[in-house]
Order: sequence, then C-alpha cells, then structure tokens
Amino acid sequence: MSEEEEEREPGVTIWPGGPGVWRLPSRPESGSRRETRVIPSGPILSHLPCWVQLPRSRCLAAYGSGDSHPVAGPQGVGMEYRAEESLVFTPEQHTYNRVWIPDPEEVWKSAEISKDYRVGDKVLRLLLEDGTELDYSVDPESLPPLRNPDILVGENDLTALSYLHEPAVLHNLRIRFAESKLIYTYSGIILVAMNPYKQLPIYGDAIIHAYSGQNMGDMDPHIFAVAEEAYKQMARNNRNQSIIVSGESGAGKTVSARYAMRYFATVSKSSSTAHVEDKVLASNPITEAVGNAKTTRNDNSSRFGKYTEISFDERNQIIGANMRTYLLEKSRVVFQSENERNYHIFYQLCASAQQSEFKHLKLGTAEEFNYTRMGGNTVIEGVNDRADMIETQKTFTLLGFKEDFQMDVFKILAAILHLGNVQIMAVGNERSSVSEDDSHLKVFCELLGLESSQVAQWLCNRKIITSSETVVKPMTRPQAVNARDALAKKIYAHLFDFIVERINQALQFSGKQHTFIGVLDIYGFETFDVNSFEQFCINYANEKLQQQFNLHVFKLEQEEYMKEDIPWTLIDFYDNQPVIDLIEAKMGILELLDEECLLPHGTDENWLQKLYNNFVNKNSLFEKPRMSNTSFIIQHFADKVEYKCEGFLEKNRDTVYDMLVEVLRASKFHLCASFFQENPVPSPFSAMITVKSAKQVIKPNSKHFRTTVGSKFRSSLYLLMETLNATTPHYVRCIKPNDEKLPFEFDSKRIVQQLRACGVLETIRIGAQSYPSRWTYIEFYSRYGILMTKQELSLSDKKEICKVVLHRLIQDSNQYQFGKTKIFFRAGQVAYLEKLRLDKLRQSCIMIQKHVRGWLQRRTFLRERRAAVTIQQYFRGQQTVRKAITATALKEAWAAIVIQKHCRGYLVRSLYQLIRVATITIQAYTRGLLARRAYRKMLEEHKAVILQKYARAWLARRRFQNIRRFVLNIQLTYRVQRLQKKLEDQNKENHGLVEKLTSLAALRAGDVEKIQKLEAELERAAAHRQNYEEKGRRYRGAMEEKLAKLQKHNSELETQKEQAQLKLQQKTEELKEKMDDLTKQLFDDVQKEERQRILLEKSFELKTQDYEKQIQSLKEEIKALRDEKMQLQHQVEEEHITSAGLKGEVARLSQQAKTISEFEKEIELLQAQKIDVEKHVQSQKREMREKMSEITRQLLESYDIEDVRSRLSTEDLEHLNEDGELWFAYEGLKKATRVLESHFQSQKDCYEKEIEALNFKVVHLSQEINHLQKLFREENDINESIRHEVARLTSENMMIPDFKQQISELEKQKQDLEIRLNEQTEKMKGKLEELSNQLNRNREEEGTQRKAVEAQNEIHTREKEKLIDKIHEMQEASEHLKRQFETESEVKSSFRQEASRLTLENRDLEEELDMKDRVIKKLQDQVRTLTKTIEKANDVQVSPGPKEYLGMLEYKREDEAKLIQNLILDLKPRGVVVNMIPGLPAHILFMCVRYADSLNDANMLKSLMNSTINGIKQVVKEHLEDFEMLSFWLSNTCHFLNCLKQYSGEEEFMKHNSPHQNKNCLNNFDLSEYRQILSDVAIRIYHQFIVVMENNIQPIIVPGMLEYESLQGISGLKPTGFRKRSSSVDDTDAYTMTSVLQQLSYFYSTMCQNGLDPELVRQAVKQLFFLIGAVTLNSLFLRKDMCSCRKGMQIRCNISYLEEWLKDKNLQKSLAKETLEPLSQAAWLLQVKKTTDSDAQEIYERCTSLSAVQIIKILNSYTPIDDFEKRVTPSFVRKVQALLNSREDSSQLMLDTKYLFQVTFPFTPSPHALEMIELPSSFKLGFLRRL
Repeated sequence: MSEEEEEREPGVTIWPGGPGVWRLPSRPESGSRRETRVIPSGPILSHLPCWVQLPRSRCLAAYGSGDSHPVAGPQGVGMEYRAEESLVFTPEQHTYNRVWIPDPEEVWKSAEISKDYRVGDKVLRLLLEDGTELDYSVDPESLPPLRNPDILVGENDLTALSYLHEPAVLHNLRIRFAESKLIYTYSGIILVAMNPYKQLPIYGDAIIHAYSGQNMGDMDPHIFAVAEEAYKQMARNNRNQSIIVSGESGAGKTVSARYAMRYFATVSKSSSTAHVEDKVLASNPITEAVGNAKTTRNDNSSRFGKYTEISFDERNQIIGANMRTYLLEKSRVVFQSENERNYHIFYQLCASAQQSEFKHLKLGTAEEFNYTRMGGNTVIEGVNDRADMIETQKTFTLLGFKEDFQMDVFKILAAILHLGNVQIMAVGNERSSVSEDDSHLKVFCELLGLESSQVAQWLCNRKIITSSETVVKPMTRPQAVNARDALAKKIYAHLFDFIVERINQALQFSGKQHTFIGVLDIYGFETFDVNSFEQFCINYANEKLQQQFNLHVFKLEQEEYMKEDIPWTLIDFYDNQPVIDLIEAKMGILELLDEECLLPHGTDENWLQKLYNNFVNKNSLFEKPRMSNTSFIIQHFADKVEYKCEGFLEKNRDTVYDMLVEVLRASKFHLCASFFQENPVPSPFSAMITVKSAKQVIKPNSKHFRTTVGSKFRSSLYLLMETLNATTPHYVRCIKPNDEKLPFEFDSKRIVQQLRACGVLETIRIGAQSYPSRWTYIEFYSRYGILMTKQELSLSDKKEICKVVLHRLIQDSNQYQFGKTKIFFRAGQVAYLEKLRLDKLRQSCIMIQKHVRGWLQRRTFLRERRAAVTIQQYFRGQQTVRKAITATALKEAWAAIVIQKHCRGYLVRSLYQLIRVATITIQAYTRGLLARRAYRKMLEEHKAVILQKYARAWLARRRFQNIRRFVLNIQLTYRVQRLQKKLEDQNKENHGLVEKLTSLAALRAGDVEKIQKLEAELERAAAHRQNYEEKGRRYRGAMEEKLAKLQKHNSELETQKEQAQLKLQQKTEELKEKMDDLTKQLFDDVQKEERQRILLEKSFELKTQDYEKQIQSLKEEIKALRDEKMQLQHQVEEEHITSAGLKGEVARLSQQAKTISEFEKEIELLQAQKIDVEKHVQSQKREMREKMSEITRQLLESYDIEDVRSRLSTEDLEHLNEDGELWFAYEGLKKATRVLESHFQSQKDCYEKEIEALNFKVVHLSQEINHLQKLFREENDINESIRHEVARLTSENMMIPDFKQQISELEKQKQDLEIRLNEQTEKMKGKLEELSNQLNRNREEEGTQRKAVEAQNEIHTREKEKLIDKIHEMQEASEHLKRQFETESEVKSSFRQEASRLTLENRDLEEELDMKDRVIKKLQDQVRTLTKTIEKANDVQVSPGPKEYLGMLEYKREDEAKLIQNLILDLKPRGVVVNMIPGLPAHILFMCVRYADSLNDANMLKSLMNSTINGIKQVVKEHLEDFEMLSFWLSNTCHFLNCLKQYSGEEEFMKHNSPHQNKNCLNNFDLSEYRQILSDVAIRIYHQFIVVMENNIQPIIVPGMLEYESLQGISGLKPTGFRKRSSSVDDTDAYTMTSVLQQLSYFYSTMCQNGLDPELVRQAVKQLFFLIGAVTLNSLFLRKDMCSCRKGMQIRCNISYLEEWLKDKNLQKSLAKETLEPLSQAAWLLQVKKTTDSDAQEIYERCTSLSAVQIIKILNSYTPIDDFEKRVTPSFVRKVQALLNSREDSSQLMLDTKYLFQVTFPFTPSPHALEMIELPSSFKLGFLRRL
C-alpha cells in the first residue's frame, strides 16, 4: 500500500464497551457495514492500553479480507502488507518493534520482534535482550504491550509516556531509581517516593530555597515541590490543603512527612519570638519516641496514623498546629514478634536508668523486662538510645514541658515495664495468685501510688455483678496474664493520648486560624502471612482513602477538560464502594463484630460463622478459604487479603476489668488517676461522629454499651474524610524498593505489588482512557517543526500551524483534541509522532550523507579525471611530435613564423601611428582652448582681488588706528595704577627681607659663639690628654726604678747565698740531724709552693687570654671606626660638593636679587612718567573728545557707513568688537560728531600734530610694557630654576638629619670607647699593683727560705725570670694601649672637628634654604602681582578679582537639623547625579565638619557627626528596596569616609594630596572612631545593596540562563506530563538572556552615575556573577530535563554573552569570570563524550571546580533529547566515581547562593579642591555660607 493511500484511509476506532468488555469494530469486507467483535479483558489486557484510538495502519488488532493482513512487525505494530510482498526485516527500522512480555522473576521483560507477525499466528518470534530467541505464545486478540521509545524513558512524569501501562511505569521507575539515582517521580498528581536506604544531600536549606516559589513542573520531582505547591495554592486561593503520605512500613512515610513539615517551617518563618515553627518540628521526635518502633521491615516504623494540621495566619506564617492520631498499635506494648522491638521510649528509658534523675524508677537494662525483650534483640544498629533520650528531653523542654511533667511521664512508662515483670503463679487449674512481696509489684504500686494488696487481688480475680448478688470469681493464670497485659495496654494508650493532647496545647495559638495545611502520615495497604484486627482496620482506612483519591483524580481530569474546552465523556473507573459497604454498612462486618462484642459469651468463632452465613455466595467480594474455618477473605482494591478471626473480639472490646479500673482511679498519683476518671474531658479523638453509610445502621439499645475500637476508628476515619474532602489534597506514595534495606536496589516484584496497592496504576488507567499525552502549542511547534512544510511554516499563527500539521499527519481526528492552550493526544500518538520525527531526521541525515558522499566522490573523480586527461595530453602530444617533426618541416615552420612576425608588426605600427597623430592634434587644440579660458578668468579675478585688497586695507587701517589709539590710552592708565600698587607691595617685602637678614645675622653670631665654646672644650680635652701622657711617663719611670731596686736586691741575695754556703760547709756535720727535719719541712713547703705556683700560672694565663681577647675586640672596633671615618669623609666631601653648588645657587640668587634694585629704578621712572602722563591725560581729555568727534564727522562725510558695514566681513566686525562694546561707543560718537562738524577744519592741523605726539608717547609706553613683560618672563625662568634647585636642595636636605644621626651615633661610640679605655687602664693599674705586691710577697718568702734550701732559690730565680718577662709583656701591652689611645684620641678630635664642621655647614645650608624660600616666595608674589596687572591691563574694563575660599561651610548650630533633612533625608539621587561631581553631599558634609573643627567646638562636631550617621541610617532604612537610593548613599558614605581619611593629617592618607589640599586637613580633632562607625555603616549598606540587586535579578536568572533558547536548531522540547505548567502560544513575557544583560547594565550604569568607586563596582559585579552561576547551577541540578548536550551548548553561549559584557564594561579584573567556572565546567560536562575510560579521566581532570557529588548528579541526570544521543551508562558513572573518590571536597550538592564575598573599601583620595565646590540651589542650602 502506498503512503498516500494509507493517509487517505480512515482509522479504526476501539472504545470501551463495559466494565470488563472492550469492543473493537472490524474492517468492513464490503460496502460500509462494520462488524463488531467482543474481546474479553484478560490479565494482560488489564494493563494494556488497547482501548485507545489509533489509525488503522497503526492499530494493535485489525481484521482484513483478501490478501491484506495486519502484522506486528519491525516497521511498527499494526502495519498492513500485501501477501505477495516480501516481508524483510531491516535493522535500520527497528525503532518500534519492542514489546513487553510477562516474566516470573522481573515481572516484565523487554523483547524485540524478530519475525513478522500475521493475523492468526499463535506464536510471536521474539529476541530477548540477552540475545536468546523465544517463541512466545500469544492470543491474536490480545497482543503484548508495546515499549516506549528510548527518548521517552526516564521522564519526570509517568503520564508523559506515550504508552501508559504497568511495564512502562515499572521500567521508567527502574531507570530513574537504579540508574539515575532519582528517588522521586511524578505520576499525574501523585509523587512516587522510593526509599533509597541511604542519606542523600537533597534536603538542605539550599534545596528548600531553590524550590521555594517555583512551579511544580519546572523542577525535578521532590517532596519539597509538593509542599511548595500546597503552600502556594493555600496562599493564592485561601483554601486549606492536605498532603497525604501513605505506603508500607519502611517505605519512608515518616521521613517524607517530616521533610514536608520542615519545608513549611522554613519558608513560612514568623517574625515573632515564639518560634512556633521550631515547636511544630519538635513535636516529631516526641511522637516518634512514644509511637514508633522497630519492625522486621523498618527500624523506625510508625505504629499509628497521624494527621497534623499546621495553621497559618493571613500573612501565611505558621501560628500553631494540631495533631490527630489514629489506631495506635497497643498490642505492641505487651507483645513483639521476633527481631522487633517495643516503642522506642522504653529502650531510651532503660538506657538512661543509671542516671541520677532516673534511679528512683528502679529500672535496669532492656533485657531485664518482659515487655522489651520479647523480640530477642533490644539494640538497633547505628542507634544510640541514650542520646535519643537526651534529644527527647530537649524537645519536651522546647515545647514547654517542665521536668515535673517529664518525670510523671517517665514514672508511668517505668510502671508499665515493672507491671510486665509481675509474676502470676497458677494455683491449681482454676486459680492464680500474685505475691504481695513481688519486687516489681511493689515498685509498680509505689510509682503509681497504689495499694499492692488490692492490685495483687484484682489481677487474679474479677467481680461479676448480677441482679441479685455480686460474685468474685478467680481467674486462671492465662486469664490473669491477659488482664495484666490489658491493663498495661490501657495505661499506655491513655498516656499516648495524654502526651498528644499536651503537645496540642503547647502548639495552640491565640489568634484566628486563616488557613491550614494538613500532613497525613498513615499506614498503607498491608497484607502479611497472618492478618488480624489491626490489618483489617488499616485496609479499611485505605479503602476510604482510595475512594477519595479516585474521585479527586476524576474531578481533576474533568476540570482540565472543561478548562481547555474539550468535550467531556464519561470514563469508567474502579469504584470500591461495594467493599466499603461490606465493611461499614448495615449488618456489615464491623456491625456484626460490635454486636458479637455485646454478647456475654460472644466468641470469634460465632462472629465468623455469622459472616459466613451473611456473605458467602452472596457477596462476590467476600470469600471463605477452602482449607480453613477460622479465616475469611476480602477482595480489596489492591489485592485479596485473608484475615484470621482469632483475637478480633478481644481487640475490638479493648476492655479492662472494672475493679482494676477502680483501683487505678483511686491512685494517689494524680496523672494516673486522671486517666481513669468516669467522665473524662471530651477530646476530638474520642468524639462520636455520626457516620452516614450507604445503608441504615441500627443503633443498639443497651444503656451499658461501650464504644468499641472499631466504632471509634470508624468515627475518626469519617472525621478525617470530611477534613480531606474540605481541602485540596496532594498525594505522596512511598515505595519500598526491597525488603533487605539495600541502597538503590530495585525489586520489581515488591514494587509492582505496592504500585498496584497505592493507586498509581489506577491514576494512569483513568488518564489513559481519555487523552493522557498533553502538549502546549509552543512545545509541539518546537518539537515537531521538522515535520512541517514551508507552506505551513509561512502561516503567522503557531496555533493554526499545529492544527494544519496534525490534520495532515494523523487523519483520524478522534486521536487528538485541540484545547485553548494544549493539544490532547490519545495513547500511542506521541510515539507515532516521535517515529515520524525520527524517520524524518534519519531521511535528512541520509540526504545530507548522500550529498556529502556524492560531493566527495565527485571531487575525487574530477581530480582523477583531470590527472588522466593531463597524462593523455602529454602522451598524445609526445606521439604527435614524434610522428610529425622533421628537419624540413621545422625550417618551413620557422620561416613562416618569421614572415608572420614582420608582417603583423608593420600593420600594427602603421595603425598605431595614425591614431597617435590624430589624438595629439585633438589634444593640442582642446588644451589651448581650456588654457585661454582659464587665463582670462584668472586675470579678471586677480584684478578684482587687487582692487578689493587695497580698498579694504585702507578702510581697515584707518578705523583700526583710530580705535587702537583710544584703547591704548585707557589701558595705559590702568597699567600705571597697577604698577604703582605693585611697587608699594615690593617695598614692603624689601623691608621684611631686611628684617629677616638682621635676624639671620644675629643667629649667625650666636652660632659663632657656640663654635668658640666647642673649640675651648677641644682645647681642654687636648690639655687633659697631655696630662694623661705625663702621668704615663711618670708611671714608666717608677716601674724602671722598682726594677733596678729588684736587681740590686737580687745581687745582695747572691752574696748572702755564697756566705751561707761557706757556713753550711763548715757546719754540715753538726747539723745532719737537723737536716732531716728541715728536709721534711722543706718538702712540705715545696709542695705548698708548687701548688700555689700552679694556681698563679693558671690564673695568669686566664687573665692574659682575657686581655688578648679584649685587645682583639678593641682592634676590631678601631678598624670599624676607621671604616666609619672613611665613610664620613666621603659624606663630608659630598656635602662640600653640595654646599659648593648651593653657594653657587645663592650667588646666582643674590645676583638676581640685585636686579630688584634695577626694577625699582625702572618703576620709579615709570611712576614719574605716569604722573606726567596723568597730568597730560587730564588736560587732554576734552581735546581728545573734540578731536574724535571731528574725526568721526570727517569719516561720516567721506564714507557711507552702511556701505562700509556691508563690505566688512563678520570676522572683521568680531575682531573690532572683541575688546568691548566699541560699536555702541561708535554710535554715541556719531551723535557727538553732528554737533562738532563746524570746528573740524579750523583745528584739524593742530590735532594731527597732537595725535602724532600722543602716538609717540603711546609707542614709548608700549615699549616699556614690553620690557616689563620680558622681565616678567625672565623672572618666570628664574622662578622655575629656583623651584628645581629647591627641590634638589630639599632632597639633599632630607639627608642632613641622617648625617646628624650618624654623627650622634659616632659621638656615642666615641664616648663608649673612652669609657672602655678608662676601665681598661684602671684594670691594668690594678693588675700591675697586684703583681708588685705579689713580687714583694715572693721576695719575703724567698728571704725566709733561701738559707735553708738551694733548690728553693733556683725555683725562685726561674719564677722571677718569668715574672720579669710577663712584666715586660704587660709594659708592651700598656704601651700598645697608650698608642691606641693616642690614635683614638686623634680619631676623636677629627670626629669632633668633622662634627663641628658639618654642624656649621648644616646651619649654613639651612640658612641658605631659608633665604631661598623667602626669595622664592617674594618672587612668586611678584609674579602674581605682575600677572594680575598684565591681565587687568589687557582688559578694557577692570573686573574685581575672585575671592579665595577656605573650603569650609559656615552653619549655625540650630541649622543642623535642617542641613540633615535637606541634604540627606529629602535628597533625591536623580537630581544630584546629573551634571554634578560624584559624592557632592559627602563633600558638603565634610566642609561643614571642617568648619566645626576650625572652631575647636567638640560638641558641635560630635553632634554633626552623630546626626550625619543617624541620617544615613534612617534614609537607608526607609529605602531598603530602592536600588538607586542605596547605590547613591553607599557612594556618598564611601566618599565621606575617604574625605575623613584624606584630610585627617595622617601621612599614609596624605601621599597623593596636593599642597593646597594638605592645608585643608583637620587641625583639632581625631575622627578615627567615627571613621570606624562609618565603615560599619557602609558595610551594612553594601550588604543590603547586594540583597536588593540579587532580589531583582534572581527571577530572571533561570529563565534567561537556562530556559531561554537563543541558538537556532537546538530546541529539543520533550513530551511533558501532567505536572508541566500551561503556557499560551505567545510567550512574549518570558525572560531572555537579553533581560539578564539589560538588568546587569542597569545596575552598572546606576552605580557609575552615582559615582561608586570602581573597585566597589567590581566587587558588586563579582557577587552578581557568583549568584548567576550558583542559581543556574542549582537549578540545573534539580532539573533533569535541562541536563542535555544541547542545553550545555546554550549555557556555554550564555556564559560567552556574560564574558562579552564584562569586556565591554572593562571589568575583566573583577574576577567575576572565575565565579562562573563551575557553571562553565557543568556545561562542558553536558557536551563532552561520556563512554570510554579516557573520557572519565578527562572529566576527572577538567571538572576541578565541581565536587564529586555534583559531577555524579549531572551524569545521572543526563537526558538525551533525541534518539541519536546516548544515555550515560551506570558503568561509566561508576568509573568516574572511582576516580573522584580520591578527592576531599564537600558532600554538599547545592551551592550556597547566600554566600557573600568579603568586601573591602578602597581609599581613593578626592581630586576635587574643597574651595572650588559650589552649592547647587536645588539643595536648598541657602543657610550655609562659604568662607
């Protein structure tokens, strides 16, 4: 069948025919009659969208006749083929040949059709993904469901899928959860939340701020998006909202509800100090502690339902909350299954039992109590119960619960644990007993204030009251245990209700509730191996919620269709009202249960038998199990559930025996007693509400009827449904991905079971019955523009274009509907359009490839062809040459060529010469004619010009000479007056100079006296030195005398020794006996002497070493002094040179000063001449007037004035009028000449002579003036040379203090040396005296011992020789020291002389500098006076000189408030920034501060500064959102701060000031403290300034940077789901990149106009660029649809626009570009190839500004726009993650958009002179006066 025929054929319609039957019209065999076949819906059809409408060429099942057969083949399911056509499978056309087949392990498995399918085939040949082939048996009437194109997989919204069925939903969730690591997915109005079993960085405050204010479809699915949608609808529509969170235990319901409440608390923070939102969040840990427990499926499972109403006021801020609870699992208090725990609070209490405040509870570990150890394991891995107990106590305190209240709660909890350990013993078969001595019983009674005897009695007995008597009946042990457990459950239930009630009281609010948002955290549908009463109630509640959900979905669909004006048709959907009636209607399950509970002997078996009798075989939703008589089965909307009837009655009754209640009611513990009061205060949890069911419920007549648990739950459920129906619900379905709690592990079976149970598939089924795919017109136009023809694109209306295209592409108009803003498609149509688009793209690619390949082949062919032709040419030429060339032929050819050459040359030359002659002739005549014409014209013009020249020159000379004479006379008078005044001023200055010279002479005389005193001191020092030398000489003489005496004494000793020897020889024999004694004494003395000698030698050696060291140090110091002397000599020489230069300059200045006398003489001459001239001018004034009148009369008679005026040009007139209003004077002279016309002839000659004389005088005066001007120029030159010399001298003078400092240091060193030398000489004297004393002692000892021993003498002689040597050495050392002292004294004297000379030269230099300063000032004053006189002499009218201002503004104290009001509070920036200097108000304020400082008035200055700072704070506070005002006052605050620094007088701030600015510094006060305050104010203004800019630009960033698409051809909108916002066709209000640049330009221009410092502008731009990059990147992380290659190209393009903007504004140095680096790397990451290991390595190396979490997030979120792009494989993500594990960066996903860079305020001195600033009249500051 051709394509055109296929397009013309009508489609085949399939529509629902009933609840379980679908009707399919068959193809007519003949005529127009149609047959209808009935297809029953099977298990596959229940999930297959076979009820949709498709064209016949694309339908799932069609019937034909003849040789036409429907097939499901590679080219698309339902395509028709002729039998004679060959059906060949081509791999290029496999896009829509994949189907889903059921699988026992994976539920659904994907497969490709590998063989064409024909109608009637029983087997479908499939190719599985693992490569195996499968023959799949199919029913021809129910084919397998089709698989969506890959481009649609991974969508945020399941409703965006083209084929909506169970396998498509499951596959989409698997891709998002297991591969992309995304836990949230939309399914219409439902948010599907998969529990990741892992902490994810997607719940921080940055994420909350990113979702705040965003539309739900614009961001990735998230619990925050649902919370934001609820909050936004509440604020917009003033309607209450509800968020319904449901799911299995362990699916994450509690966490999701907690995050939703946290979102509300964050985005709606109240401004009060009550912190209500913190209290609302604090209620969660308490309710989780008392209501959550560990189960086999969840470590923190909520064992109750909770509905929290968060109340808001009219400003949408949280003011309070209220909580309702449903169906607490009380049985967990007394029983836990294996691997489960009791409620957390019990384990927290046991873990804290050893703390002092809990010791009175007498608790132990959790293993010691029956109620906490049943599950076997009392510890949860990773949970610290003791820390959780501390957290629970903190939250109790935060909610306002005091320690007494907390301890009461803990008492009751401890009492329950002790009650569970009470031992009940069996007494026979009918009785039981409890010992009163039971320790746990005593503790229980002690804690609750009970009597242990009564408790022990009534735990084992019960009281039966009949009409005649009261009987006490004992109970068996099992009955007593049940009674104990029932009491424990009752106490805990009351405690739980009490805690919830107190939490509600803590969260109460005084004001009126405006709206509320309810968060329902309730159990999902449950089915276990053993299901009891709790599961029955849970599933009953889920039936009610599912019914409400179905009605809401149906309502939303209807509203959407009505909004878009789509015809509404009824949709069949599952209604579970029959199941609800089965449970709650008259004689339903609950009513029969309550009835059985009323009977005294009612049992579970009797109740079950009633159910069998009433419902078996009568109600299809109720069944009896085949193999059990104790169970019943109910067909719920999700699945069939079998319930065990055991325990239903007991749990429904929930009774405690009356006597136990009486005992507890009499408790001394007030809290326990209040639990069991007969008439408790009614609460909203226990209130009876009338339930209106479908059938009438008969009320019981018994007066003693007690409310059962079932009736309570039904009432509370009815109240909940009423609340939900009155609100706008939002649904969150939590899914548990696996039972092993493995992170990101996808168990298909478990997930499908939960999807069926939670209503997700029901939503899809309802939506799929109508038009599930919905596109806006712009999205359709952008996506499928490639399918449009040129004729269609030429239409102007995009909506009309979409309609025309759809009519052409899909002939069956029932497959789509056109709404106001959207196009609605039936299921499968988007897939068909995607196939057409892909085919078109493939054909276009093939066409491009064809032309490119053809061009390449043609280019290759032509190149080869040219090569072949060239080869052939040369080859054939060579062959021809070889055949044709001979000697004769060559000669003939050459001869012919020569003949042709000469012939052709002759002909050409002849023709050329003929043409040349003709041309020259024509040119000659023509040029002659033109030359003659030009000559005649030039001659005429020349003659005319000569005539005009002479005429105009004569006229101009006459008038100019007359006018110049008159002007020169006037100028002369004024110049003479100014010169006279100048001479007077100069005389005054000369007198001042003389006085200064006299004072300098006096100073010089004083200096001479000082020098004479210094010379006297030097003489005294020289005399002292001579005395010291004489003392040294005397000392040496004394030493020599002592040595001579010693030598003489030694000789005497020798003679005595010889005599002693003679005597000894004579008496040896007599004294032998005495010798022995003497020898002994001698040996002793010798040893003593030896020891002393050794000690002396050691001490002497040490002293000599010290002396040597000191001498060495003195040598080094002398060497250093010599070096310093050399340096000083060099410096002195340099000073000599500079002083010589200065002397030369002084000589020149003195010569120039001599010229002043010459000036004075000339000025005296000028004064004399001036007096004569004045007299002559006074006498000749009248004559001049008469003469001028005569001249003007003569001129009037001789010339026509109008004719002269007409001849004179405008330039001549302007030249004549430039010195004054001469024409006005000339008109006046005309009138005067009429009177004096008669006198002209008689006085003409004399006046001419007088005029000539006056002219001579004027010439003489002009020469004098020229001479004065020449002198003035010479003085200027002299002044300039003096300036240079002064600058040089000042630079040299800066070195003089350094020289002084060096000289003073040398003097100090000299004094130190003198002190050291004196100390050393004193030490030497002392040592010499010690040595002499020691010699004397030695001599005496030798005298006593020389008679005894000869050896003793030898020792002494040696010692003497040594001592003599050492004495000589010491003498030499002393002489050396003396020489050193002499050299040092010489150095000192030279230093003194040098110092005195330098001081004198320094004084001379200072005097010369002072003289030069005075001369310079005098010459400057002369120059000023001369310039003023010359300027005034050049003017006709003398204008008064300008005033010199001091740069201050005078104001009165009472005008201070007016100043602040007019200059700060009432000032508008727009009126200031135009044509005024930047920071003008700041300069005005500082000029006022200078005035207060000049008055030295501290109070006035303090008041002004405080008022200024307070005024700036006030104006900023009043305009917190006004960008221009903040920019203006930030600029002025910085300028004011800079002025305070610039004129503070501190050197670091005065470097760039001019000398005149330095004169304006503050003199009396230090304002550094106020500078610090102003700096703090500037920082606060800057931060608010940044906040305002961020608030203005933030709404533009994401639309402009991320959503807007400026690049042609990269738009790639994908199918969107229910959550995508609607948009009109003309989306003109959307922001673009141009909007971002315009906003930035506005900020920049405003800052520049307000004079903001360029460095501050750069810092602000850097902060803005950081915000742009951070907001864009955060939005990119949260928008999976934006993570594509094409979007990366667009982002990179937008970044280039920003970089270009920076370049245009010259802001490259602001480092703003670097803040965009993370965004730039993210854009690069979206574009780069992501397949190989090298790609992973490149990503690791390039993306250095992105954290590992951010890189992985982008890779997981990468979404192809077309089938040509490939997804990022999980293996590649793992490779990148392995490389990134080595990084140690932040685990935070989002960038902190609130981060502020540190601001620095640069110091920029003001270039404006304060005295030049004028006050604009617009400021209204007339009360200020410039000084």
